[in-house]
Amino acid sequence: MVPLIPPDTEMLGGLELGGIPLSTVLSSRTSLPTLFIRKRAKEYGTRRLAEGGNSTGRVVVLVEDVITTGGAVREAAEALRALGATVTHVVCAIDRSIPGSEPLLQDGITIKSVLTKALLDGARS
Repeated sequence: MVPLIPPDTEMLGGLELGGIPLSTVLSSRTSLPTLFIRKRAKEYGTRRLAEGGNSTGRVVVLVEDVITTGGAVREAAEALRALGATVTHVVCAIDRSIPGSEPLLQDGITIKSVLTKALLDGARS
């Protein structure tokens, strides 16, 4: 997954829950700091949506395990953008979206994946 990370990336943002271990490994391989992004801010403790650093003014690449509709990525991107981050890419292990649909393009987010639904469907043949 390391080669999929855009060169201008300043932080990785692992989405709860599957993206967190992936972003942790990518962080150790790239020395980029990582944020752990919750589905929603906790109502106690730090009350933060993202833990691990300040994303304001930084380019954050989201990290997810599986994308189907892109809903969780869309919500995380919107929340981080509201905090002042720039989010234009997500790196994922498997993109299960319908081939050619590009579910996040209308949100200004490019998906970079290791595997796609088309590749997996072809592997079953």
